[in-house]
Amino acid sequence: MSLLSQSGEGLVLSQGRSLNPRLFVVAASLAVSLVVVPLVASDYWLSSIIIPTLVMGVAGLGLNLLMGYTGLVSLGSAAFMSVGAFASYNLLLRAPFLPLPVVLVLAGLIAAAAGIVFGLPSLRIKGFYLGASTLGAQFFFEWLFTNYNWFSNGSQSLTISAPRLQFLGHDLTSATGRYLLVVVTAAALIAFAHAVVKSRVGREWMAIRDMDTAASVIGIHVASRKLLSFAISSFVCGIAGALWAFGYLGTADAHAFNLDKSFQVLFIVLIGGTATLAGNFLGAAFIVLMPILLDRLAPLTGLQFLADQGSLANIQHIIFGVIIIALLIKEPEGLARLVRRIRLPRRRPAAAATGD
Repeated sequence: MSLLSQSGEGLVLSQGRSLNPRLFVVAASLAVSLVVVPLVASDYWLSSIIIPTLVMGVAGLGLNLLMGYTGLVSLGSAAFMSVGAFASYNLLLRAPFLPLPVVLVLAGLIAAAAGIVFGLPSLRIKGFYLGASTLGAQFFFEWLFTNYNWFSNGSQSLTISAPRLQFLGHDLTSATGRYLLVVVTAAALIAFAHAVVKSRVGREWMAIRDMDTAASVIGIHVASRKLLSFAISSFVCGIAGALWAFGYLGTADAHAFNLDKSFQVLFIVLIGGTATLAGNFLGAAFIVLMPILLDRLAPLTGLQFLADQGSLANIQHIIFGVIIIALLIKEPEGLARLVRRIRLPRRRPAAAATGD
């Protein structure tokens, strides 16, 4: 008897245990990401498009754990990214014996500690007022890293750059090396976020999001779960900040993680879809690729003859904003929901044929 047989739900073992098709999709995606993409993508695509898309997707993932799954608002995501970037820089500089993965984890933990501190107001306030409170983290850390050059090792320009970027003797400073660092880290964080969301903690977060009073009545410790959400969200954002500084920019300062960056992360969550993991990377791709597309379309539309370069950039920002508004009106639940809606009609005929 064959060990495997076909069913409407995918491959099924003869003993009745089914093989989840998603495992094959995940395995194929990892194979393409780790093997095919480095072989076929140019250095430009890796350095200027794929790496920033992955890093911003990871930052959106961090914020989505807080906003989409717990229902808390934060406007300081870039602040925790900066904490992770400066923490990883100082760890690499002052503790050179630490391997790079350990440095990233420690930087994320330091960012998590900062997230807990600035998440304390969530125990008393929510909504817009919590967003204004977390905005304080944005201004505080930008001021801290700008005015105290100890964090940048006494640099007069207050910039940081990775003292070393290697693992197990392999140099990761090339475009391919930085891409592999980013994609492996992103895959690990996606797996971590998926495990958290599917765990009891994730279910309690969603209960708090839906109605925190009812969650408290059924025995959920709302305060500790909110702080844990801030910690895990900041942990992911901190690692994203380290990758942004060293995997993408190569060098950075506190202004690289300004308020605009926080709003970019927020837009990624809104465009990709709240309470979704894959949607963060769809939103990041939209944020990264759309300005490039508009820039490439400008010569075709003749806009460069109607205004100078500065005005043209403003026109592109206006078009970009209109596209975002139109997208959110058409599909308030984001690109992830739109993709699911496109895929569903293809499944219905098969379901009808089987009587489902």
